[in-house]
Amino acid sequence: MKPNARLCRIEDALQRMLRHSGDVSSERTAYVPNELLGRLVGFRLYSVEFVMDYLQLRFDGPTEDMPVLNCDVLPVVETPAGPVAPGQVGYADALVALIPGRVVATAEGAGLGLRIEFDQGVVCLHPEVGDVLGPEIALLTGFIDGHWMCWRPGENSFEDLV
Repeated sequence: MKPNARLCRIEDALQRMLRHSGDVSSERTAYVPNELLGRLVGFRLYSVEFVMDYLQLRFDGPTEDMPVLNCDVLPVVETPAGPVAPGQVGYADALVALIPGRVVATAEGAGLGLRIEFDQGVVCLHPEVGDVLGPEIALLTGFIDGHWMCWRPGENSFEDLV
């Protein structure tokens, strides 16, 4: 086999492996707000975990996907009684009360941030500039196809936070 042909076969095999693992796509596509977040619709919130300085929301549902939303900035919970912000009395209870609710809608965009609507409340993630202490706001992972999204200040749905 000629060296160039062998190199092409190796490159093709690497590209197939990377596409299969979800780490790299051979096609770069433009970011579409709510495309990945919207995949949570129909999933059930089964766990709320406070981990040191961030929050994890874990979902299960109609597919083999097991999405996890890591919130490096704590979200506000909109309840029928009104919004409950981090640090307010009842904040953890408001989050836990969303279990085992199903996601009925999601929305995402500049000036809005992220919204995950359940039948009994809404998780809203749109911090003020001073509330963002690190390089990331949230990270959504756990999809079988390897797709994930990391939201950062000044980018995509948080471009208003600079």
